[in-house]
Amino acid sequence: MLLDEVLQVLAPRKGDSYLDVTAGYGGHASSILELTAADERTVLVDRDENAINELSERFSGSSVRIVHQDFLGASELLRNEGKQFDLILADLGVSSPHLNQAERGFAIILNGPLDMRMDQSQTLSAEQIVNTYSQAQLTEILSTYGEEPKAAAIAKLIVQSRPLTTTSELAELVKRVWPGHSRTHPATRTFQALRIAVNDELGLLRRSLPVWVDLLAPGGRLAIISFHSLEDRLVKQYFADQGGDRYDATLKVLTKRPLIASAKESVFNPRARSAKLRAAAKIKKEREMHANSG
Repeated sequence: MLLDEVLQVLAPRKGDSYLDVTAGYGGHASSILELTAADERTVLVDRDENAINELSERFSGSSVRIVHQDFLGASELLRNEGKQFDLILADLGVSSPHLNQAERGFAIILNGPLDMRMDQSQTLSAEQIVNTYSQAQLTEILSTYGEEPKAAAIAKLIVQSRPLTTTSELAELVKRVWPGHSRTHPATRTFQALRIAVNDELGLLRRSLPVWVDLLAPGGRLAIISFHSLEDRLVKQYFADQGGDRYDATLKVLTKRPLIASAKESVFNPRARSAKLRAAAKIKKEREMHANSG
């Protein structure tokens, strides 16, 4: 996803240390490691057990460190260890394998359990939210995380139709609130909202941003790929708050506007159409520059 653009903004060099907080199945990591050739200075993180198994196999025999944890917990762990990195990448959202496996419950068009957990060891699932949360709580989730105009109507119908146990049941229920045909499935916003709530995606991102800046070495570069406006807004605002020409700025924003997928990639990978990449570099403070020059 946006591989050329990621390589452009991170500009990996031989020997660079690299942290991938959402390593997935290792696509970005493999390309970056070809350029850094610094396995021993690389940490790959993912909260999904299937991804961890794939990463362990893909990088078997190397000195790459693989961490099975959500990106906030892993980032805090590394900060407590005193680690710093030249390159940090966060590719947010759900991965393509998640969407292609009906049993994970992320896909609208594949019938499966209402799961949506990225970390399958956690207790909270979409089924629990759908069947136990109050109508007011469901309305808030759909409105806030899905920006769903008919959140109240959908929440009311969910409560009236309980229990719901499959993705198809939920998708058909939302279609009743949105009759007619649309290029985008009418349940898209509902599924997004539930997934964000299940995995606390916005909360983890909000709390992780300052930790990632702490983990950046002076001059280090941070790249973040987001897939919906809520994520992108958080990243854009944080970069703006930490950047600029102020004396106390910690970041230099590298992308005035988010980078998006090329027309070619969008054809071969339709999911890339919604991806936005923002990047920033950690400003070298004067004392650090003097120390480095000495």
